[in-house]
Amino acid sequence: MRESQVEIKTRRDDSRAVTSVGKGCLDFLTLRGDHAQGGMYTLDTNAIIYYVQDDASAASVLEAIYARNVPVYVSVMTEAEVFAFSHLSDEEAERIEQFLHTVSVIPMDSQIARMAAIVRKTYGLKMADSVIAATALFTGTCVVTRNTADFRKVPQLPIEEI
Repeated sequence: MRESQVEIKTRRDDSRAVTSVGKGCLDFLTLRGDHAQGGMYTLDTNAIIYYVQDDASAASVLEAIYARNVPVYVSVMTEAEVFAFSHLSDEEAERIEQFLHTVSVIPMDSQIARMAAIVRKTYGLKMADSVIAATALFTGTCVVTRNTADFRKVPQLPIEEI
């Protein structure tokens, strides 16, 4: 592999995606995942915030996902963002704490960090959104978000809107 490429293993089936990092080009050659048939999900920060605030749309989407009994992930960036939310009540913080026990929190390692950098440079997402997108690409999952405008900039990223 050339020095200008990063190899990414997906957690789902050990398939590989090769991402070119040369000249700001993002070229996913192979990234497998079964998103269309009720696959796995990565939750954006806003999905969790709206859910704990009893937003009907967020609750409906997340409850349907949990009813499928499929893996649900959050980026460690999301974990940081939800607890940094400025209007977070003590009750909401406790609900978030309980909610996080129902998901797998994916730490940011070197592969995800490099993918996030590529996403940020190529598509202009904010760093937090880039890390969340990179986490979803790494895990081969669909992002659940209300922030579809930004995440749709990454054409390889499946999205489910809340």
